[in-house]
Amino acid sequence: MVHVFSRFRFRWGLGLIAGLLPLSLLVIVVFLLHAAWPAITFNGLGFLIHNSWNLGNMYADPVMVRGQEVLPRADYGVLFLVVGTLLTSLIALILAVPFGILSAIFLAEGLRGPARTLGSFLVELLAAVPSVVYGLWGYLVLIPLLGRHVYPWLEQSLGTFVPIFHGPSGSGYGLLTAGILLAFMVVPLIAASLRDALVATPSALREAGASMGASRMEIVRQILLPGQRNLIIGVTVLAFGRALGETMAVLMVSGNALNSLPKNIYDPISTMAAFIASQLDSAMQDPTGMAVHALAEIALLLMVISVLVNGAARGVLWLSGHRA
Repeated sequence: MVHVFSRFRFRWGLGLIAGLLPLSLLVIVVFLLHAAWPAITFNGLGFLIHNSWNLGNMYADPVMVRGQEVLPRADYGVLFLVVGTLLTSLIALILAVPFGILSAIFLAEGLRGPARTLGSFLVELLAAVPSVVYGLWGYLVLIPLLGRHVYPWLEQSLGTFVPIFHGPSGSGYGLLTAGILLAFMVVPLIAASLRDALVATPSALREAGASMGASRMEIVRQILLPGQRNLIIGVTVLAFGRALGETMAVLMVSGNALNSLPKNIYDPISTMAAFIASQLDSAMQDPTGMAVHALAEIALLLMVISVLVNGAARGVLWLSGHRA
C-alpha cells in the first residue's frame, strides 16, 4: 500500500512539474494580452498593414481616440517590422540549414577520436557565445568586409539579372548582413543537435549499407539522414525561433530602418525584437503609456508568430508520419 501511494505521489509530482511549462506560457500570454489591450483597441488591424510608427506630439495635451488616451497624431503600424523579422530569419535558415547539416555530417562521419572531440567542443562553444559578442563581431568585422568588398561585387555580378541583388549596395548595414549574422548564430545549434543524433545511430545500419556496396556518402544520404528527418525539422524550427527572437546582435547590424520596407537585399531593416529594445526608452517618455502598450502588442505579435511556426512544424511532422 505504501509503495502504491509513493508511486501515486511521484506521478502527480511529475505531472505538476510538467504542467508548469504550459502554465508559464499561459501566464506570459495573459500578461502580454493585458499590457497590449489598450493598443489593440486603439490600433485595430491597421497595426499590421501600415508603416507608420509615430509616438505623436510629446509637447501637446493628450486626446481621446477610440476610447483611449493618446498623444495627438500618434500612429502605430509595424508592417516593416514583420517583414524585416521574417526576411532576416528566412535568410538565416536558407544559409544555416545546409551548412549546419554538412557540419554535423563532417563531425560525425569525417572525424575520429580526439579530432571529433575537439571539433564538437568548438561547435558547442560557438553555440554558447553571447549574442552581443556576435553583434560586436558583426559590427567590427562583418559590416566593413561585406560593405566594402562583398556587396559591391554582388551588385556588379548578380544585380544585372537578379533583381534583389540590384544596388545600391549600401554601407554594410541591412537585411543580408543581419541574415548572415543570424546564420552564424544558429549553425552551431543545428550542427550540434544533428551530430549527436548521427553519432548515436546504431553502427549496424552503417555496416548494412557498406555490405551492399554503398559508399560512405551514400550511407549518410540514403540511410542516416532520412532517419533523422524529424530531428532536422525540429532543430530547424528551434533555429527559426532563435532567429525570430534575436535582439542585440540584429540591433547592431540591421541599420534600424523606421517606417520603410526593404527595396533590395542590402537595405537597412528593423526586426520586432530589436525594435522593442531600441524604442523602449523613448516609448516610456509617452505620458499616456500608449507607446509602451504598442511595444507590448509587438511582443504579443512576435509570440503569436513563434507559436504559428511551431504549430506548422508539428503539422509537417504529423503529415510526414501519416504518409509513412
